[in-house]
Amino acid sequence: MSNSFGRLFRITTFGESHGAAIGVIVDGCPAGLEIDEPFIQSELDRRKPGQSKITTQRKEDDTFRILSGVFEGKSTGAPIAIVIENQDQRSKDYSHIAESFRPSHADYTYEVKYGNRDYRGGGRSSARETAARVAAGAIAKLLLKKAGIEVNAFVSQVGDIKAPDYKTLDLNNTESNIVRCPDAATAEKMIALIDEVRLKRDTIGGIVTGVIKNSPVGLGEPVFDKLHASLGYAMLGINAVKGFEYGTGFEGTKWLGSQHNDEFYNDGDKIRTRTNHSGGVQGGITNGEDIYFNVAFKPVATIMQDQQSVDKAGHEVTVSGKGRHDPCVVPRAVPIVEAMAALVMADFLLLAKNSKV
Repeated sequence: MSNSFGRLFRITTFGESHGAAIGVIVDGCPAGLEIDEPFIQSELDRRKPGQSKITTQRKEDDTFRILSGVFEGKSTGAPIAIVIENQDQRSKDYSHIAESFRPSHADYTYEVKYGNRDYRGGGRSSARETAARVAAGAIAKLLLKKAGIEVNAFVSQVGDIKAPDYKTLDLNNTESNIVRCPDAATAEKMIALIDEVRLKRDTIGGIVTGVIKNSPVGLGEPVFDKLHASLGYAMLGINAVKGFEYGTGFEGTKWLGSQHNDEFYNDGDKIRTRTNHSGGVQGGITNGEDIYFNVAFKPVATIMQDQQSVDKAGHEVTVSGKGRHDPCVVPRAVPIVEAMAALVMADFLLLAKNSKV
């Protein structure tokens, strides 16, 4: 089972949704980095369940403990081990699917591949595991902050409701509402739609847009370690993600080359591009412009309705939705997208220079 991510800045997560705890080991963090624990907790708070009426009502404080790798508030260069204890498991909510496979879940594939499936909340396949990524991503953000690199994300679409282009938005307003859309008018419509879907005992998908500012020129490795390829790999490894695009993405296929090309110009002592259809990456290497990308999330697979499926013996069964689940995952996915983007950027930053803070 693959549980590690990254090369120089490398993480390994552990734990299951209904186990005693989840956690992460961060290996490769340079010595001397100030580890801001309140900041790490604030990032976990953005992801944790039970935040509002449009998220799962599972109650987890997601309080973390650092077990190693930090002394007197600074990283030592040794592996940083973080543990987050589970507090509000209701394993009995999943006893009805111990022998059955939930539609569009990992139940069937895990059963066939490993032959020993933890059916309690999906075990290792649960999005609960992403809390460990967020904790590690917070450390990556602290490292990037020293280099002036900012990583932000926001909800840009729920169903067919879309926010304006990110360049017209103040991303400081992302946390001003429960759906994490920085445009207030759009946020109200998104919240109303999610609540409507929730009351119908159904779910809906959406898009999270990521924006990385102040990246230096030159991050990325041709041919197979292009920065955008690593971002795509990171995003597609998040639960429920079905698509990734950067720059103009699929929309750019409708344009002419004369429309899409980003022309260069001199901006004082700095070379810039007049447009940024490339999304801050050319030839797999950062060009100094904003890196922006979209991450598509499917509707949450668990719905509070009866669905037809089969059990381990191949018998047809009816699976009933139980437990506590998000009607739309994108509001809580925002810090996860940021965390994975920060892990990628931290890794490439260390690959590009001496690994000292």
